[in-house]
Amino acid sequence: MENVFSKIYHPIKDYIFIFVGTVLYAFGFIGFVMSYEIVPGGLTGVASIIYYATNIPVSITYALVNVLLLLFAFKIMGKKFVLNSLIGIVALTLTLMLFEWLLKDKVLVHNQPFMSIVIGSAIGGVGLGMIFAAGGSTGGTDIVGAVVNKYRNVSIGRVLMFLDFLIIASSYFLFHSVEKIVYGYVVVFVEVYMLDKVLNANNQSVQFMIFSEKYEEIVHHIINDLQRGCTILDGQGGYSRENVKVIVLLAKKSESSMIFRFIKSIDKQAFISQSNVQGVYGEGFDTIKS
Repeated sequence: MENVFSKIYHPIKDYIFIFVGTVLYAFGFIGFVMSYEIVPGGLTGVASIIYYATNIPVSITYALVNVLLLLFAFKIMGKKFVLNSLIGIVALTLTLMLFEWLLKDKVLVHNQPFMSIVIGSAIGGVGLGMIFAAGGSTGGTDIVGAVVNKYRNVSIGRVLMFLDFLIIASSYFLFHSVEKIVYGYVVVFVEVYMLDKVLNANNQSVQFMIFSEKYEEIVHHIINDLQRGCTILDGQGGYSRENVKVIVLLAKKSESSMIFRFIKSIDKQAFISQSNVQGVYGEGFDTIKS
């Protein structure tokens, strides 16, 4: 029964995260970045250049170009890659359409272009972080990066960075403004920063190494009260040459204070080492996603 629930719950949770993430990204982009005619990176940057030049809605260009990219990627990357990208693309297309309608010709932050793009890109970065944390994708230049990475020894991140640089720089031919180009790079920087913060917050764990003569009592508390497993290692003091037991414990960062409190309540002389760990996968932590 628990297995069936898990199979249903996790995909639904991921879809909700992807949808909420696309809502945040579309709101940040349409409501704050586009109101000052700033071109960001990625396919939304290409679509915004086309919009500023021809008045064709960003959502239409974004959807049409993604259809072409998916058809191209289908032959190269396969069905699974296309299906994984399709969910995020459809959700973002719909949310872009929604905010184009709701926020048409509206400026949410008046006479403050820098503040507006920082707010918009921060919101958009959080949205992208939620999408990627749920295993989703927004398509666009991500597809190009994946295709290039398959045939060339170039990382997807490097391909995306190069494309973002070109897309933002190309806005000069439309606006003849270096200031708008600089603002475009600020958008990319803030989005990437916030995206990393969301992804790292989702994966933040800590590793404890606990040295204590009362290790059995501490282990009992970890297993029964904290509901976590741990490992007991045999060690030897470098100076005393006495045998010691070392408890290795992996836990969520949010549990750190509680762990320190209960260890000190058991053994005030315990020696504790704590280090940050990013990406702990398995029971009680994150699931491995391909």
